[in-house]
This record gives sequence, C-alpha cells and structure tokens, in this order.
Amino acid sequence: MKATRFGRNAAIAVLAVGALALTACGSDNATGAAPAATPSAAAVKVTGTLTGIGASSTGAAMDAWKAAFASANPGATVQYSPDGSGAGRKAILDGSAQFAGSDAYLSDAELATSKTKCGTDGAINIPVYVSPIAVAFNIPNVKDLKLDATTVAKIFRGQITNWNDPAIAALNAGVTLPDLKVTPVNRSDDSGTTQNFTDYLAAAAPSVWTDKAAGVWPASLKGENAKGTSGVVKTVTDTPGAVTYADDSAVSGKLGTAQIKVGSDFVKISAAAAAKAVELGKPVAGRPTGDLSIKLDRTTTDSSAYPVVLVSYHVVCTTYDKKETADLVKAFESYVVSDAGQQAAAGSAKSAPLSKALQDKAKAAVDSIKAKA
Repeated sequence: MKATRFGRNAAIAVLAVGALALTACGSDNATGAAPAATPSAAAVKVTGTLTGIGASSTGAAMDAWKAAFASANPGATVQYSPDGSGAGRKAILDGSAQFAGSDAYLSDAELATSKTKCGTDGAINIPVYVSPIAVAFNIPNVKDLKLDATTVAKIFRGQITNWNDPAIAALNAGVTLPDLKVTPVNRSDDSGTTQNFTDYLAAAAPSVWTDKAAGVWPASLKGENAKGTSGVVKTVTDTPGAVTYADDSAVSGKLGTAQIKVGSDFVKISAAAAAKAVELGKPVAGRPTGDLSIKLDRTTTDSSAYPVVLVSYHVVCTTYDKKETADLVKAFESYVVSDAGQQAAAGSAKSAPLSKALQDKAKAAVDSIKAKA
C-alpha cells in the first residue's frame, strides 16, 4: 500500500506534531505560534477513538492518514464513515461525530448552529485536501476529450444527448466520436463534490446552468444517479456512454477524462493545476478567526489553473467537552496538515499538497482547538 511507503516518515511526523499539539497553550488566536514541545511532552502519545463522518472523495487520503496515525499512536483509532459531505456537516453540528470531512465549507447558518455543540466560537473549516474533479466518461476507444463549460453544462442538463453532437465535435477535431447516447450520472447524496461541480457550472456557464450551486443535484434534471464517489464511478464504468463528475483519484486509469477550456487553452487535469486554482482563490469574507474557507475563482482565464477543483475541509470544533478529545483531534489534524500527512495523501490520492502558506495557517488553526475549562 502507498500508505506503508510513507509510514515511517509519517510516524515520526505524527509524534512530533502530536506532541506539539498536546503542549499547545489552547489560545483562541489562530494566528499565534504554538510553543515548542518539551522533551517529556515529546514522548506522550494520544489514545482513544476519534470519529469522523463525511466526504467520500478523500477516501484514499483518509486511509493513508488513518494508517500512519495508528502506527505512531498504537492506542488511538480514527474511524471515518464516507457518507458524504452533507452527512458529515450534519454529524458535527449534532454532535454525533468529532470531526467532519466536507468538500464544501459550512454555510453562515451552519456556523451559527455549530455554537450549540462546539462552544461560543463554534466550528471552523480547515483545508486538508486539494483535488481536481474529473469530468469522467465511458466512450469506447476515446480516453481524452476537450470540453468547454457551456458544453459540459449542456451535457449534464440533458441538452446534448449524443456523443457525436456537433458541439462536442467542434471542440475535438480529428477525434472519431461514436453515435452513442449520453447518460449523465450524478450523486444521489448531499455531496460536496456536487456543490463544487455545480458552483463551477453556475459561474462558468450561467446561461445554461441556471440552477444555483448546491450539494443536492437539481431534482428537475433527469439521468442516472448513485451514492458516493465509488457509486457514480462504478455506474459509469458499467455503462457505455455514461459521464459523471468525481474526484480524480477515483477515476484515474478507469475512465476517460476531459480537458477543460480555460481562457483560450484547454487544461489537462492534474494536481498542479488544481493547486494553482486554489492559489487564485480568496478567503471567504466575514469568517471567524481560524476559519480558512476559500472562495474559488471558477471563471479564471489563467490556463495554468484547472477550475473544476474541490478543497476538502476537516470541520472541527473550536472547543470540545473533554481534554482527551481535544488532544486527540489536535494530534490527528496536526499530522494531516503536516508535510508528511500531505505527502501521504498525494501519494495515495494524487492530491495537491497544501501550499506552505496555507499549511502554516491550517496548523495555527489546529493549535487553537481547546477543551472546556
């Protein structure tokens, strides 16, 4: 397993960041630096069970993170149920999970609700995973297509019904397109991947995609659906002519993927291009200290960026009822955003590691987590 390859370095990193988290002062100031670990604190390992629910897109990364963290902390277990981003956000808000994985950051209303279970400062969104969303298809003998936002929107709205449609052919000179029905496949669950994909369509093709961005697929649109990333990928794999949107880590090597038009060029899907898109994003305005939600620029003309991208967050409480829980959350999340954690995810899921600047902000936000006095 790829996780094993990173296991030794990751274990060392977990011990270091875990100790650093355990000795943090518990300040609410997310921009402050954590104090240095003492020799005695460096030997401390966390124990207990940490429960998370949420995004299925990060499945490969979560497997790597859980394995490395357990290796460094034999008395600790991380349980994660990939039930979808919506389910994850619901779980952190109702207290049934200690952290959520979500490809969409908490809304303002959800942030307000989070104060019920997460203390007066509520919950915060910490970026942990950056990955491109593939427009993935099953067309016999075709593995690569060029598509623009308008054409993608028409495909998923059912306005383009055959793969040899003139709109697709015009973008793909020299490609033999079959007379084959287009079968769009969407997520049936409340999904952060859907939120990000429809956000791209609504911004980049507003004349066609007239629905607002949402985690739930528009009920008015016909097509096939399946639950979770694995569900849509399997459906497309089993259905000639089918097309879906899914985290690139789940489709690589199995299905064809589209290059997306950005400005006057077509951009191939890659972790580097996804990272560039995040770099071009801006902090969401009006957020509390420590919250690192990012507003992505879906209409960029920078052809080094791939705009159909998701940032997956770990949504955590700023305050936990028990010190043991706070320590466990801090130790795990410190590893996840560390160099070792980000490289483990990249090796397993082809994700883009957080930039150094974003990594530093994420670590400071983790350090601010505390327990009730």
